[in-house]
Amino acid sequence: MCAPVVVAAQDVPPTQGGNLALPDNPVIFGKNDPNVRKATVIINGEVITGTDIDQRVALIVAASGGKIGEEELGRLRQQVLRNLMDETLQIQEARAQDMAVDEAEVDASYERIARQNFGQDPKQLDAYLAKIGSSPNSLKRQIRGELSWQRLLRRNVTPFVNVSEDEVRENITRQEAARGSEEYRVGEIFLSANPENRDAVMQNAMKIVEQLQKGGSFVGYARQFSEASTASVGGDLGWIRAGVLPPELDPVVQTLQPGQLAGPIEVRGGFSIVVLIDKRKVLTADPRDATLNLKQIAISFPAGTTEAQATARAQDFAAKIKAAKGCAAADAIAGQLGAEVVNNEAIKARDLPGPLQELVLGLQLGETTPPFGSIQDGVRVLMLCGRDDPKAGGSVNFEEVQAQLEDERINRRAQTYMRDLRRDAVIDYGD
Repeated sequence: MCAPVVVAAQDVPPTQGGNLALPDNPVIFGKNDPNVRKATVIINGEVITGTDIDQRVALIVAASGGKIGEEELGRLRQQVLRNLMDETLQIQEARAQDMAVDEAEVDASYERIARQNFGQDPKQLDAYLAKIGSSPNSLKRQIRGELSWQRLLRRNVTPFVNVSEDEVRENITRQEAARGSEEYRVGEIFLSANPENRDAVMQNAMKIVEQLQKGGSFVGYARQFSEASTASVGGDLGWIRAGVLPPELDPVVQTLQPGQLAGPIEVRGGFSIVVLIDKRKVLTADPRDATLNLKQIAISFPAGTTEAQATARAQDFAAKIKAAKGCAAADAIAGQLGAEVVNNEAIKARDLPGPLQELVLGLQLGETTPPFGSIQDGVRVLMLCGRDDPKAGGSVNFEEVQAQLEDERINRRAQTYMRDLRRDAVIDYGD
C-alpha cells in the first residue's frame, strides 16, 4: 500500500483563509470526527461535563417539540458545548471582577421564568425539567451566565458608549420624514464566522433554519445559539425602520410577512437568521395597537366525543353565549354551561394570534367571535368587553431613539468583548 502523499502548504496556491496560505486539497492525518466529543472540557480550570451538555440539549429538544433527528442532534451538541463554554467564560469574568451573581438573584429569576414562561411555580418547573431530561441547575446556570454578562456589559461596555444629541435628532428627523412608511419588529439569530470556519457555520445555520421550519421555537433557539447581545431576550431587535438593518438584511425583511423566516443570510462577521415578528407604519395609528378588554369563555369535551358531536355542542355553546347580550350577563350563562371564564383587561390586539386579530377588531362591545378550538383542546369564544383605540398619530420619543442607537453600539462592542474572552481562555479537552 502506498503511503499518502504529503503536500506542503507552500506548494499549492491558497484559495481562501486570508493570509493563512491554505492548500486546496489538504491531506488529513488521523481521523477527526467532530461528532465524537471527550467526556469533559476544562475551561480555565472549570469542568463542563457530558451531563451538562445533555441537560442543555434537552431544553432545546423540548422547545422544538422533540423534532430533532440524530444527525442534527450531533450538531446541536457541538453548538451547546460552545454555548456552555461562552457561558462559563462570562461567569468567570464576572467573578474575577467581583461581580458574581448570588444565588438569591438566580432563584428570583428562575421563579419569574417559571411563572411567566411556563405558567408554573418553581417546584412544578423542577418536575417538568426532570421529566424532559434536563434539570433546574442547567436552567439556573444559563440564568447565571446571562445575568453575569449583563453586569459585565453595564460596567465595561455601556458607560463607554456615547450617542450625541445631534445623532439622536438626526435620527428623529429621518423618522419624521418617513412618517407613514413601514417599520418592522425583527427577531435575529446571529452566528459569527470567519474565513476559516465560514462553511461550517453556514451549515450549522442551515440546520437551525430546518428545525425552525419544523416548528422549533425561534426564541428558544435565539437564547441558545445567537451570539448577539439580544440572545437573552430571544433575539428581539425591537422596532426597526427600513434602511436601519445591514444592507444584506434590510431588503429581505421588507419582503416578509409577520411570522415568516429568512436565512441564513451572510452579513459582515457571520450569518443571520431573521424572523419578522410584526410590522406597522411609522408614526401612524394602527388599529392593532388598540388595548382590549376581553373575556374568554371555554368548554372542554369529554373523551370519546366525535367531530359531529363537538360541532353541534360548539354551535349551541356559541349561540347561548351570544344570547347573553353583554359581558355583565356572560359569567352567569357560562356558569350554567359549565364553562371556564378568563378575563384579560389590557391586551393589545396585535398580541393576539393573527387569525383572531381581524375577528376581534371587527367586534362591537358585548359581541363574540365564532367558536374556535379542537376536540382535544376544547372550544372557546372571545367576547369584547372594552376597547381603547390608539391616538391618531404619534411623535418620536427622544429617549427611545437614543436607547436604540446605544443598544446597537453595545451589541457590536459586546461581540468584541466575547471574542477577547475566548481568545484568552485556557481550554483542555479531557480524556
